[in-house]
Order: sequence, then structure tokens, then C-alpha cells
Amino acid sequence: MTDIHNHLLYGVDDGAKSIEESIEVLKDMKECGYDNVILTPHYIKDSTWNNPRNDNLERMNILQQELNKNHIDIKLYLGNELFIDDSIYELLLNKKISSLNGTNYLLIELPMNGEYEDYKYIFKDLINKGYHVILAHPERYHSFQKDFNKVYELEKIGVYFQSNLDSIIGGYGEAAEKTIKRLLKEKKIAFLATDIHRKKHDYNKWKKAKMIALKYLTESEFDILTNKNPSQLTN
Repeated sequence: MTDIHNHLLYGVDDGAKSIEESIEVLKDMKECGYDNVILTPHYIKDSTWNNPRNDNLERMNILQQELNKNHIDIKLYLGNELFIDDSIYELLLNKKISSLNGTNYLLIELPMNGEYEDYKYIFKDLINKGYHVILAHPERYHSFQKDFNKVYELEKIGVYFQSNLDSIIGGYGEAAEKTIKRLLKEKKIAFLATDIHRKKHDYNKWKKAKMIALKYLTESEFDILTNKNPSQLTN
């Protein structure tokens, strides 16, 4: 499988704090069936989570070398989880931030609790410039939980949706669980990812998430969301 959303690049955001923690989690992910991982550290302009692309690349290469030394057969790629901002295009041009593995796919998040009124216009502008926008974990946004029509509105302009496996088993609360199940039922999700930040001890929950997801999807459809679609970004 291929994971397109996680915070396992050490020491740059609220994810893994050390290279040792990154290696430990990636080893567990390998045992769970992941072969490719696109690292997506947060990029939030004018915050402490705005590590530049060049430094992220250097850290990724060091981490890849350590994985190889430890015989952990996972291939790493670089991206960002970009907090919505009208300067995303400029930041891309200036190579301050990363698309997903250098493709024209962008992983973008919105405020969890509030409303960012201009997000549709920013998405439209990026799409018109040739990018594919992937909205991170729509099931977690309070505004989407209250108004599912926002999903239809973004789908209409060409936005893709990436949901978190943990949401399926209630890891982000009842409202997120209810919303992701509707997203699954209506076939609105293009990517399922881990959004894992740090060491966790119960990786069987991903198996449980799959079992629940298969109430709404076929095995083939689940494979598309966790393997086929994500792997197109690494190939």
C-alpha cells in the first residue's frame, strides 16, 4: 500500500520528534503492508510549522538512508499538508513547499473549527493553473459535518477527498465517524490514508477500519483507495 498523508518526517511539526521515532513507526507501517510513504509535514505560513522544502528533502534523504541500513523496505517521497492560504501558488513557484512527490497533486487542509470563506476560490484558481487539489480529511471539519453539501460543491469543481482510516473507527469523534461513513457510502473518497503522527501501539485498528469500510466498499474499491490511486502519485 501507499500512504499519502502522515507526519513522520522527524522534528518539523507535531509529528515524529526524532529520527528514531520515525524509523520505529515506519517499521510498523511496513509490517502493516505499506511499501511507499509520501511524507507530508504541515506547512502553515507564518507559524512554526513552515519548514522549507530543501530542509525537508535533506531530512527525508537521511531518513531513507537509515531505513535502508535497518533493512526496512519502504520507499519515501516528499510532500506537504498545506494549510489553506492564497499564497500557495507563489510558494510552489519559489520551491518553498512541496506538491505530492513533485506531481501536480496538492494535499490541502482547512481550519477544523472555523470557516475559510475564500477556500473555494483558492481551489478553483489552483485547478485552473493545472493542479489537482486533494482536500485532507473532510470528515473532520465541523462545517462539513454540519453541511454535507460542501462535499458536493467541491466535488463539482474537481476537488478530490482524502479521508483518515482512524475516522472510520471513531478516532476523531462521532461526528467525523458519521461523516466518513456517508463519504464511503456515496463513493466520494479518492484516497484513504493514515495521517499518523507518532508511535502508536495498536496497529490492528487499521484492520478494524478496513472491516468496517468493507460494509460500504468492495475489496477492489478499498484497494483503489489505499493502493491504486495513491500509487499513481509515486509512479
